[in-house]
Amino acid sequence: MGVEQKLGNMGMVTTTLESAVNWARTNAMWPMLFGLACCAIEMMSAQAADYDMSRFGMELMRASPRQSDLMIVAGRVSRKMAPVLRRLYDQMPEPKWVIAMGDCASCGGVFNNYAIVQGVDEVVPVDVYVAGCPPRPEALIHGVLTLFEKVKGEKFTDLAKA
Repeated sequence: MGVEQKLGNMGMVTTTLESAVNWARTNAMWPMLFGLACCAIEMMSAQAADYDMSRFGMELMRASPRQSDLMIVAGRVSRKMAPVLRRLYDQMPEPKWVIAMGDCASCGGVFNNYAIVQGVDEVVPVDVYVAGCPPRPEALIHGVLTLFEKVKGEKFTDLAKA
C-alpha cells in the first residue's frame, strides 16, 4: 500500500509549493538556546539522548541568533535581560518563531514583582506556550510539535502581511 500502488505508472508526486516549503521549515528548524533559569535544565535534557529532539530536525541548539529560526525562552526574564532578548530576536532571520517555556516565561510565575517581566510576550511575540514549573522535556517536545503544526498551516500571503 505504498505510493507506487496509488499513483500507478505515472512516476510523479504532486504537492503545493507552500506545503513543500513548510515541510522543509519544520524538518530543519534550528533552535537558539536562551536558558535563564531552572527550565533550561529541562530544555537541555530534551536535547539529550533520552528524548532526542534531533529526530525532529533539531540537531543542535545554536548560540548565534543569525543561525536560528526558533527561540526557546526557558525561565524568568528580568527587566535588565528584556532588551537583550529583544535584540537577539531582532537579529534572527525571517521567518522566526518563539516558544515560551515554563510558567515564568509565560506569565511571570511566582515572581510577581517589579524586576521580572510578567510574560515574555511583553518583549517578543510568542507562538507557543509550554506550561509547567519546570515543564518536563515531554512538554517541550509537545510544544515543538504544536509549533510544527502551526508552521505547516502557514500561507505565503500570511508571511507577506507580517
